[in-house]
Amino acid sequence: MRVITVKELNNYIKNKIDSDMLLSLVCVRGEISNFKHHYTGHMYMSLKDDSGSVRAVMFRSSAAALKFEPKNGMNVLVTGRVSVYERDGQYQIYIENMIPDGIGQLYAAYEQLKARLEQEGYFDASHKKPVPKFPSVIGVVTAPDGAAVKDIINVITRRYSLAEIKIYPALVQGIGAKESICKGIKYFNENSLCDVMIVGRGGGSIEDLWAFNEECVAMAVYNSKIPVISAVGHETDFTITDFVADLRAPTPSAAAEIATPSAEELLKLLNNSRNRLTLALSELIKHKSAKLNALTERRVFSKPQTLLENKFMAFDNTVCAFEQAYKNALSSFEDKLGKCSYKLSALNPLNVLSRGYSVAYTDKGTIKKIKDFENVESFDLRLSDGTAECVFKNIRGED
Repeated sequence: MRVITVKELNNYIKNKIDSDMLLSLVCVRGEISNFKHHYTGHMYMSLKDDSGSVRAVMFRSSAAALKFEPKNGMNVLVTGRVSVYERDGQYQIYIENMIPDGIGQLYAAYEQLKARLEQEGYFDASHKKPVPKFPSVIGVVTAPDGAAVKDIINVITRRYSLAEIKIYPALVQGIGAKESICKGIKYFNENSLCDVMIVGRGGGSIEDLWAFNEECVAMAVYNSKIPVISAVGHETDFTITDFVADLRAPTPSAAAEIATPSAEELLKLLNNSRNRLTLALSELIKHKSAKLNALTERRVFSKPQTLLENKFMAFDNTVCAFEQAYKNALSSFEDKLGKCSYKLSALNPLNVLSRGYSVAYTDKGTIKKIKDFENVESFDLRLSDGTAECVFKNIRGED
């Protein structure tokens, strides 16, 4: 018999367990106890029932995907693998996925996620987009063979046959449902294939509707650029998707009615509008006709020459007024000219000479004083009737 170490023994047992295909993927039901959420994000716990317990660990990469907060005393279903922690020689379950076990636990997970998303603002009315009144294309994300899709098609076809219906066949229950729904929402958004989107399914239990309570579905609806109408379950069923969607319909049929206008009601509205418009135009024509008749009966239209006669008289009056103003202005200018002429005549030096005065001057200018005769031998003397040439002899002083 060969002696081995504790480490070798633990490693041997670990290899044996790891090579067992039945232990590589197990699903275990149990109650959580000794729960510890480590600051690293890892979760350590024990799973127990009436007969025993087993250690379990859920590393951060898996724990980050949980939609609820595990607690002591909570019944859960876990899937994972069984292996050995060599240091302690302790076998344990390495949990990869965990869901609450039982309706009570599902409701607890539902309430936890709802409270968190509401606090983070995912339900705020300010984020919700308006649903178009006249959509050209309506996208539907639902099961392709369920009653819900038939109801939606029937209602849309009946109410508004102008709209095109595009269906993305999605799983709405069970494994892979949440991923399938998210792909459908993403498909319509990436390709801008519709004006409004209906996401939903028929009614069912909380387990049946659980895909619409998944956080990834809520995120896909919240981030959709296309308005989303949720149509999950019957009137009393509410899912997380209902709160995040831009509009919630109690049933798939109701969602189809919300997404489409009624062609019959539109036709009635158009007919009423046409009748009102016809009546309004008729009244307008009557009013304008009466006004036109009243205008044509006026004297200016019956005897238009009257208007011209009045204009001629007004023109003649204007011409007369202009002529009178011209005469008044001309007379005023003549008076002013006569006064100016009289003043100029009084200042005319020739008139002064006619009264017996004369002016002596040389080529250097007028002789005004005795001293101006200095160096002067001859000068001209201007009289009223001509000019005399004079010779300077002598100067006599005043007596």
